[in-house]
Amino acid sequence: MQNRSVPCDTVLPHVVYEDVDAAIDWLTHTLGFREHFRYGEPTQGAQLLLGRACIMVRSARADSASPGALGKWTQSVTIYLDDVDAHCAAARAAGAAIEREPWETEYGERVYHVKDPFGHSWEFSQHVRDVAPQEWGAKVKVTR
Repeated sequence: MQNRSVPCDTVLPHVVYEDVDAAIDWLTHTLGFREHFRYGEPTQGAQLLLGRACIMVRSARADSASPGALGKWTQSVTIYLDDVDAHCAAARAAGAAIEREPWETEYGERVYHVKDPFGHSWEFSQHVRDVAPQEWGAKVKVTR
């Protein structure tokens, strides 16, 4: 399903972790990502896949840190899935701390939030209704 309010295209986020190996382990075992490749010795980064989504995880450097190390929220990542409820249940069963249970937004998405042990906030979303942005109050500037 498509949703005119929330288009999803290819964006490759780079998510920073102090311990990349521990992050890869948690993301694959708890959230269901699959490791595509890993590089560096010790590990400097990796590419992970979940459905059609692709992310990079990389080690912290002098100019970057994870939200847990900074003690504050820095950003979040939204991943689109076919079944948010099943993903949430699997993440919970694997020990994830669910920040917000699945709910449906006014713009036609079913979403839930989970926080990883390193402080990153993850949003998982599923298109459930096609809602024009104008229907929920957005002012459209660009037409697709």
